[in-house]
Formats: sequence, C-alpha cells, structure tokens
Amino acid sequence: MSEHKHGSMDIYEQEKTFDGFIKLGKWVTGISILIVVYLAIYHT
Repeated sequence: MSEHKHGSMDIYEQEKTFDGFIKLGKWVTGISILIVVYLAIYHT
C-alpha cells in the first residue's frame, strides 16, 4: 500500500461539483425571493 501524502489528491471534480451546487443554491434563493416579493405586491 502506498504512503498517503497530504495535499496530493486531485480535487478538481469535487471543487467543480461544489461550485455548481453553490450556484444552484444562489439561483433557487433568488427565485424564491422574487416569488415572495411578487406575492406580497399582488396579494395572491
């Protein structure tokens, strides 16, 4: 078994996935806020 070297793992895919997750979270938050504002303005 090879010796583990701290910091040597390629985490490009994990970083890309995490960035996508954060981007999706921002979009969902923004759309949710817009929906709430629309409902507050038009009292529906």
